[in-house]
Amino acid sequence: MTRTTTRLAAAAMVVALGIAGCGPASSGDAPATGAPDDAGWTAFTTRFLDGYFALDPSFAVYQGRHEYDGRLADWSDAGLTAQVEYLTRAIGDARAFDAAALSDAQRFERDYLVHVAEGQLFWLQDADAPHTNLTWYFDNGLDPNVYIARPYADAATRMRAFTAYARAIPAAAAQIKAALRLPLPLSHVDYGIAGFEGLASYYTHEARAAFEGVTDAALRAEFDRASHEAASAMQGMADWLRAERPRATQAFALGADRFARMLQATEAVDVPIDELERVGRADLARNQAALAEACAAYAPGATLQACMATMAAAKPEGGPVAEARRQLPVLRQFVADHDLVSIPGTEEAQVEEAPPYNRQNTAYIDIPGPYERGLPSVYYIAPPDPAWTAAEQAAYVPGVKDLLYTSVHEVWPGHFLNFLHANRARSMFGRVFVGYAFAEGWAHYAEEMMWDAGLDAGQPESHIGQLMNALLRDCRFLSAIGLHARGMTDAESKALFLTECYQDEGNARQQSARGTYDPAYLNYTLGKLLIRRLRDDWSATRGGRQAWKAFHDAFLSYGGPPIPLVRGAMMGSAPAAVF
Repeated sequence: MTRTTTRLAAAAMVVALGIAGCGPASSGDAPATGAPDDAGWTAFTTRFLDGYFALDPSFAVYQGRHEYDGRLADWSDAGLTAQVEYLTRAIGDARAFDAAALSDAQRFERDYLVHVAEGQLFWLQDADAPHTNLTWYFDNGLDPNVYIARPYADAATRMRAFTAYARAIPAAAAQIKAALRLPLPLSHVDYGIAGFEGLASYYTHEARAAFEGVTDAALRAEFDRASHEAASAMQGMADWLRAERPRATQAFALGADRFARMLQATEAVDVPIDELERVGRADLARNQAALAEACAAYAPGATLQACMATMAAAKPEGGPVAEARRQLPVLRQFVADHDLVSIPGTEEAQVEEAPPYNRQNTAYIDIPGPYERGLPSVYYIAPPDPAWTAAEQAAYVPGVKDLLYTSVHEVWPGHFLNFLHANRARSMFGRVFVGYAFAEGWAHYAEEMMWDAGLDAGQPESHIGQLMNALLRDCRFLSAIGLHARGMTDAESKALFLTECYQDEGNARQQSARGTYDPAYLNYTLGKLLIRRLRDDWSATRGGRQAWKAFHDAFLSYGGPPIPLVRGAMMGSAPAAVF
């Protein structure tokens, strides 16, 4: 899922991990995880999940634990400290287990838990995101779409949940404003203005329209009062940021050392930055060469930019939402016909236009959590920003083949299929925590894998669509390193997207800005390269291409841990990042 975060995503990405909460919290203190000798590992993980959920009810709700509907996390200094203390204690308790007394699966799960907690501690402590990066709040609880988009209960029940959420927003806004350390980076400020104003509009327009069928007059009155107060609080945040905008800075970089610590803490990748940059540039060069070859067949004599523009000019009939709805059944059938990976269950994904508060990426998918049953996933596609010029808006709408590989990424066999497997993992821990590089790496890997498997029968135009997506992720990879470890400016990042990855003006602007507040967006290419190398190494002694389905099924069965952990388990070796 494109994060969202992502951010899933995740991100965003809905795929991005939050400090979550589910289970009654009796006080403001972090729930105790319990001493390791109180019970076995299974009991410990159950206590950990309950405590983890209790610290961030929004994450619990997105996992399907609706006893926490309407609640938000405590983002005060005390609340953030409670999160840090809980995670720190959980790491110590997990490591205190006698490894010899655990099964292989339990030892793997212990390492998985430790990495999740260490990753969260990085963002809370080392990066200090709650005080320096306002996008952290959008990724960790502000999104109310679950109450609108997921029919997990009747409309009146969900309306009550949304009303409770809306009542909590003014206090949450005050906590966010108190926590943020001024001045903020300009790109963060602009994100916040758009995001807070989008939420304000969403509360009183889309949310209101979603519950039009509820006839309970008292409930409707409560909803209207709470949603208007919430909208006022969000508009107040946008106005505050707009007033702060003249003082905004360009001080967004993590710095090289902290960037390296991010990769180690969140993805178990300890490869030196120089080596990572070399790997990224090699993948960029590989994809540029493939693009030149495809363009020579598709548009002989044209420049690469002109070739890409020709492909992008074939716009979807009826718009991208209608085209994506046509594409999904074809892609699912292709996966089944070519026996690429198992498709568990009969679930399908819906396609809708993205809500106004969440249009920082062209597409993303919202997938019900592992505690839900029988609910739809929704693949969202964002329209262009109406503030852009007509030419920029037209360029932003993807070409048919560009969109095809976006649909591969988001649904078949990308994020959606990933989560069909993850939601059926043997370990509940594997179902709940699907990490950024695993989710986005798999979805991006799926694009190239589908081309290699024969999607569109080798048509050059289709290959250009696949490569356009690959180049976008290559520039994310290099921009993340450049922006946060090499002193690259936002303008230089934008130029990279335009000149090296042949993106349009609107996308280049969005992607360079995103890199300033999402330093982990290199995880698309990072994860893809780790998965591809693991596939080749694992399949080499198992029949090569004939073993792809077995590899895919085995890989996806782990849920979503750091990929080096999966490599260690599948190869019978120590965990390692191997490209």
